[in-house]
Amino acid sequence: MFRSKKDKFAILLSNITTNIRESADYFADFKITNVSDLKVFAETMKAYEHTGDDYAHEMFQELNTTFITPIEREDLLMLTMALDEVIDGLEHVSGLREMFSLLEFDEYELQFIAEIKESTKLIDEAIDQLINKKLIKIRDLTILIKDSETKCDVVYRSAVKALFNSETNPIRIMKLKETYETLENVSDSCQTVANVLDTIVMKNA
Repeated sequence: MFRSKKDKFAILLSNITTNIRESADYFADFKITNVSDLKVFAETMKAYEHTGDDYAHEMFQELNTTFITPIEREDLLMLTMALDEVIDGLEHVSGLREMFSLLEFDEYELQFIAEIKESTKLIDEAIDQLINKKLIKIRDLTILIKDSETKCDVVYRSAVKALFNSETNPIRIMKLKETYETLENVSDSCQTVANVLDTIVMKNA
């Protein structure tokens, strides 16, 4: 396991998850009132995503050049890739909103965002527990992440049903359905992180 918080892999994991949590907080809290705000929103999320890519690339380099890793190389690789998918998904949503000129989040999107924001906070906590070798506490956190994903599945079905029942503009249906799907994919990515963490705990307990 990690020798200390100063372990290079511990530092990288911490940087990756902090960046994800901060990007999700920004995503949830930024107020969009006009098209110019959408541009700022999308560009800022792209910057977070680029930072995440840089950290992931650095992790891959370390994995390729380090003989002994604190946990199995494949697990660190899978964890990094799963974490990267979370921030990629959030950035993709921000890009869709700018491209489609969607200024307001509807009630379903707000529910998605609240769950995703909470999941990224839980992921950050779980990685901190992993770094501190408190494996027994990780399981409680991954259960909550998976519960959040289940809630997002319910939100997705409700959102699509309401969309087809109430919206008559086919273009708007297309825009919102793609946004809902992408948000649900972000939630799925959070669950994938939880699954990888469960595997790591099982192997190292």
